[in-house]
Amino acid sequence: MRTARFTLDPAFTIGEVNPRLFGSFVEHLGRCVYTGIFEPTHPTADAEGLRTDVLDLVRELGVTTLRYPGGNFVSGYRWEDSVGPVEDRPRRLDLAWRSTETNRFGLAEYISFLKKVGPQAEPMMAINLGTRGVAEALELQEYANHPSGTALSDLRAAHGDKDPFGIKVWCLGNEMDGPWQTGHKTAEEYGRIAAETARAMRQMDPSVELVACGSSSQSMPTFAEWEATVLAETYDLVDYISLHAYYEPQDGDLDSFLASAVDMESFIENVVATCDHVGARLKSQKKINLSFDEWNVWYTSRWHEIENSAARDWSEAPRLLEDNYSVLDAVVFGSLLIALLRHADRVTVACLAQLVNVIAPILTEPGGPAWRQTTFFPFAQASRYGRGQVLDVRVDSPTHDTKKYGETSLLHATAVRAEDGTVTVFAVNRSRTEALPLEVALSGLGLTSVAEHSVLADEDPDARNTLEEPERVAPHPAAGTTLTDGTLTAVLEPLSWNVIRLA
Repeated sequence: MRTARFTLDPAFTIGEVNPRLFGSFVEHLGRCVYTGIFEPTHPTADAEGLRTDVLDLVRELGVTTLRYPGGNFVSGYRWEDSVGPVEDRPRRLDLAWRSTETNRFGLAEYISFLKKVGPQAEPMMAINLGTRGVAEALELQEYANHPSGTALSDLRAAHGDKDPFGIKVWCLGNEMDGPWQTGHKTAEEYGRIAAETARAMRQMDPSVELVACGSSSQSMPTFAEWEATVLAETYDLVDYISLHAYYEPQDGDLDSFLASAVDMESFIENVVATCDHVGARLKSQKKINLSFDEWNVWYTSRWHEIENSAARDWSEAPRLLEDNYSVLDAVVFGSLLIALLRHADRVTVACLAQLVNVIAPILTEPGGPAWRQTTFFPFAQASRYGRGQVLDVRVDSPTHDTKKYGETSLLHATAVRAEDGTVTVFAVNRSRTEALPLEVALSGLGLTSVAEHSVLADEDPDARNTLEEPERVAPHPAAGTTLTDGTLTAVLEPLSWNVIRLA
């Protein structure tokens, strides 16, 4: 195969990576919370019922921001049900996932979980703008963030949390463009309530950061028009607009699936163009950034098979959306991470949906072990080594034809330069059958050696980590990667995710 090439130069950068790019998402859906992060009877549970084996894996994963409590769940969420003595909390029907919510895990438990993950873990709270509105948003904000001396801040203290939670980032609803959403609204209706809520929340605290709902996917019939209408109402009041996208192979078309990041990058660029058009029309110097606060590989076709089954018959924490990811899925997942990094100048928040069990990098068994899925490894490596300045990568690569996206590069890559001058190249070879030779010209970076070339690939693209074989798939070192006279030379295995660290 022809060699793929690109050049790295410190003079040509995209932007600084915001740590919030490595966020995730905990929703009251399936077993994400109950028997996921929270299982008081588990052998590893701490005094607050949190699974310490899961906490260890979440720290290893490198999660920063954690969006909560939904997702579709939030559009029926009554925040006051989730605070105070657990024995007094009501059981509620959750319309979004046709489950029964016990509220044993609530707002204080979420904040406690974040603290135990570590100081890098930041809350990102979603507000119910489906069945509720401005008044309830303000009540939640006061309870969570006001220091003391009011009814709701003192109630928080009475519940055992004297110090405020300090939530800075708030999502103004969830997927309000979707007819499936409880309280679904038109763009005009949503833009109005989002603006009213944002204005009121800023009256309480001008420093809050607010996320307006964008389109649930680029394929929505209202896409772009929705963003333009919502931002016309909220442009000066919000900091971000959200994007959501999930990918799966369709009709066995694996080459198009491997090129899913083509759609993700197009989605990002089209939303940026829409935001900037509205800003220009308003004659504003402000730039709206993007919060890609739901993204992943998700086999939605499997979900539709159980959507109306007994698995959704108002049970507690049913097994829903527990996709078990293959090597193929992990390579696509890594490519999606590359797409986010390549747009770090405008995508400053991103949340992998979700954290545990539900389309997640971590799986658990009730009373049993927790283990890493194949997708765990690209995320952990990107979070660890993808901090710093994203360098501008423009590839000259062999291509192939895909049914969905036309002619597509076999190489998908980006590079990040850390504060200490080291550079990490993240690269995916989309060819399912052929190795891809790679040459990278290094200009003015002062790099002299290859510290590591890690690769996630397998002779069996369907290989995955399971309860029976939790360590079947893991990254392995690549051989033969060199850096000589300012040129990096490597061979990328077929269907592979690669992390090349240069010192």
